[in-house]
Amino acid sequence: MHRQIAGKLTGRVTKWIVLVAWLVILVAVSGFAAKLTDVQNNESSSWLPASAESTRALDKLGAFQDPEAIPTVVVYGRAAGLTPADLAAAKQQVAEFQDMKGVEGKVVGPIVSKDGKAAQTLVTFNFGKNGWNQMPDTAAALRDIATIPGVAVHIAGQGGQAADSAKAFEGLDSTLLFAAGGVVILILLLTYRSPVLWILPVFSAVVALFTAQAVIYFLAKYADLTVNGQSQGILTVLVFGAGTDYALLLVARYREELRRHEDRHEAMAFALHRAAPAIVASAATVILGMLCLLFAEMNSTAGLGPVAAIGIAVALLVMITLLPALLVITGRWVFWPQRPRFGSVEPTASGLWAKVGRRIAVRPRAVWVGTAAALAVSCLGILSLNASGLTTEDSYTKDFDSIVGQRVLTAHGLVDQSSPMMVVANADRGEAVSRSLAAVSGLTDVTPPTVKDGVAYVQATITSDALSQSAFDTVAAARDAVHAVPGADALVGGYSAISLDVENASSRDNTVIIPIVLVVVLLILMVLLRAVLSPLLLIGTVVLSFGAALGLSSLLFKYVFGFAGADASLPLFVFVFLVALGIDYNIFLMTRVREETQTRGTRQGSLVALSATGGVITSAGLVLASTFLVLGTLPLVAFVEIGVAVALGVILDTMVVRSVLVTALNLDLGSRIWWPSSLDRGEHRIAPPDAEPRPEPVATR
Repeated sequence: MHRQIAGKLTGRVTKWIVLVAWLVILVAVSGFAAKLTDVQNNESSSWLPASAESTRALDKLGAFQDPEAIPTVVVYGRAAGLTPADLAAAKQQVAEFQDMKGVEGKVVGPIVSKDGKAAQTLVTFNFGKNGWNQMPDTAAALRDIATIPGVAVHIAGQGGQAADSAKAFEGLDSTLLFAAGGVVILILLLTYRSPVLWILPVFSAVVALFTAQAVIYFLAKYADLTVNGQSQGILTVLVFGAGTDYALLLVARYREELRRHEDRHEAMAFALHRAAPAIVASAATVILGMLCLLFAEMNSTAGLGPVAAIGIAVALLVMITLLPALLVITGRWVFWPQRPRFGSVEPTASGLWAKVGRRIAVRPRAVWVGTAAALAVSCLGILSLNASGLTTEDSYTKDFDSIVGQRVLTAHGLVDQSSPMMVVANADRGEAVSRSLAAVSGLTDVTPPTVKDGVAYVQATITSDALSQSAFDTVAAARDAVHAVPGADALVGGYSAISLDVENASSRDNTVIIPIVLVVVLLILMVLLRAVLSPLLLIGTVVLSFGAALGLSSLLFKYVFGFAGADASLPLFVFVFLVALGIDYNIFLMTRVREETQTRGTRQGSLVALSATGGVITSAGLVLASTFLVLGTLPLVAFVEIGVAVALGVILDTMVVRSVLVTALNLDLGSRIWWPSSLDRGEHRIAPPDAEPRPEPVATR
């Protein structure tokens, strides 16, 4: 950003115009931002690509079953055995279930287990599009009807899981907003040591979040953008974390310039002129990295790309317009009690990171080799990662009612009737398809074919948990069997088939999108740094950081948290967030190194850049890591794992990779890091390790 443009944005009059404009926008978007949850789509079937077999099956299943149907299981259990009176009451309740609002088809049951200790009744609801959102109230109504003294009642099946999922996401936005806001405020208080200054970045982040949510609401409502609970939760922590990072960098540079310029408007013009290129480059890297998710087969993953990109773009716009205006309006007093006085010495010149840099300068090659080796060893933990999906029971960090109900069904030999395998084929081959399914292990109750409009429909019950590997193996075996029927053109669908296709699509996305993200980020770094070698080195360090973070996280998940595994999309999400966000800190550092190299040389410039940016980058990393850890407050294993892995990666990136590894590489290679550029035409002597760096000359107006 040119300094004259930067100055106009925060002029004596324009600063008020900018403030009023954003206040008007905030009032206008607040109502729509609150409606974002209403347009969420958390149905796994809507996440799949059109090419998936279960998706193609859905197109033909419409003649036999409404895709909006929600099979729900009422589970009864008594440890001593269900009494005749219990079973009589359960039979009487069937009529009450049948009269409930939204019930579709005939209520089936009660089906009693062989040991007589459990029973299930299948009720199918249909509330139309997004009817899953009504399941919490419906589940409560079912439980009220099904009450029998001394009998434990649970609502399971797809309807019960939908109700519990809604509870898990209940208050998601407000919970994450307050938790992330609280964490950010605490860290900003420790960073700035000012009881007032933190208000400006936090207020700006709130404005950015509400604006982004409103934009995404309109895209989801009118442009078919897929938004689910996961992408909305990530949006909140991403806007707060990344937005605060940009604020920290700008405020740090503004504080430097206030020591050089008496006029705060001029100081902000210089601060924006110097800091904005790094902030814009950082945001562009994240935005383009997130948009790479559009290449995903998974609609939910592809939808996360635009959601995250919009959040970052809005956060960038707010932090380079509203925040500068607020800082200039409030003046120097907002830094109280440590106000940066005009003409005072910049304290970072002799701070902690300046001392760290001088220690690294003694033996830089030994430092970077040792650091890289330690990170490489940490990568070995990936071998313990089981990213093949999670069963229903393993998906939550606490026992929801549907999980307990599923456990009761399994313990007493009952099969969940709400998640059958659904097979469609050509009408004249229906009998052959039915016979082929009857020979598949893991299936029971294979029905004769029903024919409509030239399509035969065959249903079978999977004997294992719908989300277990055993169920997936059964689906795969069933597909092999029906595909072998000549002329059948058979397609296998149903809940387990959809879940298997989700896992397969996620695995494919991992291998396709990760290389694309690497190429995009590499090209951005080459353009920004106008070099080839340093971008390659930076990409290598971030990939090493990602591997170490995922490796250490995998060990934590398995041996500390006791998680059974991870979602197949975990490596991709962690990679995209760590590469796109982790490269931010290298951009902050290396743009300052490039700036200082022009007058000091690469080696001395690297030490000055580390001392100047070390504190703010460390604070930014703590903010981002803490906001992602907030995801761990949700009772969903997938959220906890993403939050922990990204937070650990960010800490490694700020504390180890950026501060130690990259600085050591810069000091060892010197001017060669700018190859093929001739930015550094001569070598400059590094100050001795025990010498204090000279303060930068004070600039006046």
